[in-house]
Amino acid sequence: MGIPYNSWLPTTKEEVEKRGWDYIDIILFTGDAYVDHPSFGAAIIGRYLEKHGYRVAIVPQPNWRDDLRDFKKLGQPRLFFGVTAGNMDSMVNHYTANKRLRSDDAYTPGGQAGFRPDYATVVYTNAIKRFFPDTPVILGGIEASLRRLSHYDYWQDSIKPSILIDSKADLLVYGQGETAILEIAKNLNDLKSISELINIPQTAFVVKGHRVQSASEILLPSHENCFKDRRLFAQAFKAIETTSNKLQADVLLQPTGDNTIVVNPPYPVFKESEMDSFYDLPFTRLPHPKYLKRGTIPAYEMIRHSVTMHRGCFGGCSFCTISAHQGKFISSRSEKSILKEVDAISDMPDFKGYVSDLGGPSANMYKMQGVDLEMCAKCARPSCIFPSICKNLNTNHKPLIQLYDKAILRPNIKKVFVGSGVRYDMFLGRPEADSNKNGYKEYLEKLVTRHVSGRLKVAPEHTSDEVLKIMRKPSFKLFHELSYQFDEINRKHNKRQQLIPYFISSHPGCTLEDMAELAAETKDMGFQLEQVQDLTPTPMTLSSVMYHTGLDPYSGKPVFVARTAEQKNDQKRFFFWYTVSNKTWVRETLKRLRREDLAKKLG
Repeated sequence: MGIPYNSWLPTTKEEVEKRGWDYIDIILFTGDAYVDHPSFGAAIIGRYLEKHGYRVAIVPQPNWRDDLRDFKKLGQPRLFFGVTAGNMDSMVNHYTANKRLRSDDAYTPGGQAGFRPDYATVVYTNAIKRFFPDTPVILGGIEASLRRLSHYDYWQDSIKPSILIDSKADLLVYGQGETAILEIAKNLNDLKSISELINIPQTAFVVKGHRVQSASEILLPSHENCFKDRRLFAQAFKAIETTSNKLQADVLLQPTGDNTIVVNPPYPVFKESEMDSFYDLPFTRLPHPKYLKRGTIPAYEMIRHSVTMHRGCFGGCSFCTISAHQGKFISSRSEKSILKEVDAISDMPDFKGYVSDLGGPSANMYKMQGVDLEMCAKCARPSCIFPSICKNLNTNHKPLIQLYDKAILRPNIKKVFVGSGVRYDMFLGRPEADSNKNGYKEYLEKLVTRHVSGRLKVAPEHTSDEVLKIMRKPSFKLFHELSYQFDEINRKHNKRQQLIPYFISSHPGCTLEDMAELAAETKDMGFQLEQVQDLTPTPMTLSSVMYHTGLDPYSGKPVFVARTAEQKNDQKRFFFWYTVSNKTWVRETLKRLRREDLAKKLG
């Protein structure tokens, strides 16, 4: 007997009627297929609102090409529309790093492309406003979050204003939106107008005119000045990132045309009980039955038997959007809640005994935070572990080890894998006393022997220490140490496993010669690289700002940028020095660079 339809949030008028509803409080539009799983943002927001008594419907991947009937099929909600492009920025979802249209979409049944528009948040909101101009529209999700202020758009090669301007939405929720969206719903349910909701944390909105700055507010360079002056845009980013990394942030103001964008500070870091409440919701953990005949959803297949232990990342990598979206402070679930989800996975009919991932944005940051939070409140470092690990940071891996040990003993569990990325700089190169106290060696040995599915994927990203500094990543010497210890542990336990490193080409600061040295050094280590990518400058990252401006926003100094398609393709070719088609090109390029020494190594 299958799961009844009413186990999912309703997606059609028929499903609404089957529930006996004569109105809907909130209608959510998403660029992803509807998967009722906590890894999908629209699902977790919908379930959380439902838990608090609101009638919520969801319209996944509405058709924007026809007469827009999908945008009016459920009518007008009593409170508001919620709009998200989905789990990815729609432009990252659509295009490769060299701006070629992708042929697939991992968040669509059958992996089919073409089921969401470019700039989906703007397109969806404009369509809704056409039919329901007086009903509030609230933006959320990563596309809205990372475009809340002036940002560099790689696909238009231009500085664009806050997404609130182009979308004409009423309010934007950035980051982890559960608390903010519930507060918005409560206020609107109490008959407050959307224009009154100006003090809700973690929201952004537009006010007419140029708002006067108070002592607790930061005035950013105007959008127009950011558009005209790259140095001012770099300064604006520095101010945004600095305040976003504070435990107690300030209000941000940015004049834009005749208006001002206001961004309120975020809510405090989620408590353990709050995190549990999000993940303990009654998810079916399955795609909506409407997709049964359309094929599997690739993104769901990857996470269907996985568990998210925490949110946030204090790594602060230049190219990463996690800290800009989820924040740098870690919000962890309780051990009880995580094990409860492991049990729920083990009860799924298709479960074969293997949990695919017990992880998070960085798998080994579970329950980590500052020892003295008063020190954290005074700190604005973009990373807690770069250029060195903060002495106030608790990097104890023992709670994580204990959790792994308990998970593996749950009924019907054969293996628990860690598929998320691991920050090896947190447990390598540390003093012996710290290692014993915090379980560093024990963690690595257990990870390699019990929680790796034949391949351990890590992300050194580059071999050049100068490039790595710009990336805010540790020295490549630590990867050499990881590789050595990984091999030693495998020999000790008679295992044959692979270490799979990820690398990025064309990052600001990276030259063609840096890529040639990367090729030579990884060849010496016995790697033929496969997990590689050319940098895609995504909105509101340090990398995208450096890519556009050619400047380091913190020092103001120039940074080399491989900007043209030819420069970017040439850098990427060094990843594949070993292919027959590249051999002659590599040799001739290194001769031109006067690096015959590298040509010999790569010959």
